[in-house]
Amino acid sequence: MENHSEKNAPSPTQIEKEISDFLSKRFGENVKIISPFTLAKEVETDAAEKPAKRKAKIDFDLRPEELIAYLDQYIIKQDYAKAVLATKICTHFNRIKHLQDSTENSFEMVGNIKSNVLMIGPTGVGKTYMVKLIAKKIGVPFVKGDATKFSETGYVGGDVEDLVRDLVREADDDIELAQYGIIYVDEIDKIASSRNIIGADVSRTGVQRALLKPMEETDVDLKVPHDPVSMMQEIERFRKTGKREKAVVNTKNILFIMSGAFADMADIISKRLADQVIGFGAKIAKPQDKSDILKYAKSEDLISYGFESEFVGRLPVRAIFERLTEKDLFDILKNPNNPVMLGKRLDFAAYGIDIKMDDSLLRKLAASAYEENTGARGLVNAVESAMLPFEKKLPSTGLRQFPATSRIVEDPQGYLRELLTHPSGEEQAITFARIAEENQAAVMDYLVLNRDNWSAKYRFTFTPSRMKSIAVYYAKHIIDIETAIKKIKTCYEAVKNIELQFYKQHDINIVLEEDAVDYIIAQLVEDGVPIDDIWAKLSSDFGNGAKLLVEKTGKNRLFINKAALLDPEETFKRLFRQALSATLPETKESDCKEA
Repeated sequence: MENHSEKNAPSPTQIEKEISDFLSKRFGENVKIISPFTLAKEVETDAAEKPAKRKAKIDFDLRPEELIAYLDQYIIKQDYAKAVLATKICTHFNRIKHLQDSTENSFEMVGNIKSNVLMIGPTGVGKTYMVKLIAKKIGVPFVKGDATKFSETGYVGGDVEDLVRDLVREADDDIELAQYGIIYVDEIDKIASSRNIIGADVSRTGVQRALLKPMEETDVDLKVPHDPVSMMQEIERFRKTGKREKAVVNTKNILFIMSGAFADMADIISKRLADQVIGFGAKIAKPQDKSDILKYAKSEDLISYGFESEFVGRLPVRAIFERLTEKDLFDILKNPNNPVMLGKRLDFAAYGIDIKMDDSLLRKLAASAYEENTGARGLVNAVESAMLPFEKKLPSTGLRQFPATSRIVEDPQGYLRELLTHPSGEEQAITFARIAEENQAAVMDYLVLNRDNWSAKYRFTFTPSRMKSIAVYYAKHIIDIETAIKKIKTCYEAVKNIELQFYKQHDINIVLEEDAVDYIIAQLVEDGVPIDDIWAKLSSDFGNGAKLLVEKTGKNRLFINKAALLDPEETFKRLFRQALSATLPETKESDCKEA
């Protein structure tokens, strides 16, 4: 019986062929078996023979005030939250860099506590937006997850360790770099345990327990038993090398940032504060807005809210966000980097329509959004609701300039009829020009406010003329302010390159003075003159005259200002007169008397 089984047993090649035929019929050519599927003999290597792991170096040199200045360009208010996040994040990464760069034998600190951050504040105040801006600015791997999508390890649902694996993917599979990333978990207040539940709660306290080790320090295995892709990759790696590598990510330097609205915690804080005022000499607490009272939150309040004390202890840094006022919402709409307004400009630009919104409309939209009590999120609904009738009708007309005023909210149907009847009316053109001037003035004010930071960052002087060119370029294109600044900086470098071109062609050094540079930049940006045309005109206007001047004076340097660009002929006349007067012999007083 045994001999019969051995005789009729199929060979590995036959098994492979039958499986391959089956897979081809079932899935076509999409699935194949790699042949020959032979495994290399496992090789045991001594620790001394193993190559040293490459230690990723983080390139980080930001200071807290620099990061705060960057956030100020995009986020209105929230000064305390900006200060907390910017300071602790900069300290976290600068500390890592300091230890990496240190030549001394630094000791291994026992009980190292990371500056994990808990952000508390009402919805729509910019918590997620701020973290995304920071991650973009500092350039480290960043992943975001919602706490409600996870469950305790071993239960049905997402695994919190998947966030660490996602971090590796964001780092293009560079494990060392991923170990210096940021993991952001939103809606953390949703995993607080229900105070009326009995027994284990795997979607709440279970998630808290699962987060404890990654938030402090642990090794997360990149290979997941239930993930067929990772298992196939491991088999393929073993087939080629004969080595079994344990790919893990250490979370020691991964910064965790949590955020939540914690709406119900205001009652817990209020009760604690009320209990503290009992007794002689106690101060009576004044009634406060629920969102404002969150700034008094303590660890005991978070524990009462439903968090494990160990979980709270791993979030030592708290950033409290303020509730946005109606004025704050208006300031957000006025911000040139606001994605809501840039998005709406893009919506109309898709139909060839240039929309300009005046302050009267923005105030109406801010008031409407404030009534929704959802923070900055309400701005999207307010803008979309007001613009929808116009976005529906105007693309079918010949209108190319859309002056959006408060009439859009006050009398939408009447204003729409007027635009449809006179799409190119003189009154609309005048209103559009007025709003365009107001918008440009607002951008100029914004540039003046942030001028010092940008001058230091780009090593570029923000003269009034250059700021005007930035504002004009911003108005013509749907971009943020920094993109417009980079464009003008590129124009500046192109203009300065003309000096080198002039020397190569005419063998004469010219120096374009600042007002001349600004004038040329304005021609490039505001008038749309090609740089080649500017070069050709400058070479034609100054080439021959500069050569004659050099022959006359022997000086091989010519300074050109804006006045010279405007009237090169008069400039050379003046320069030749000066050269002539300098070469005439001095007339003595005695000669005059004799004459």
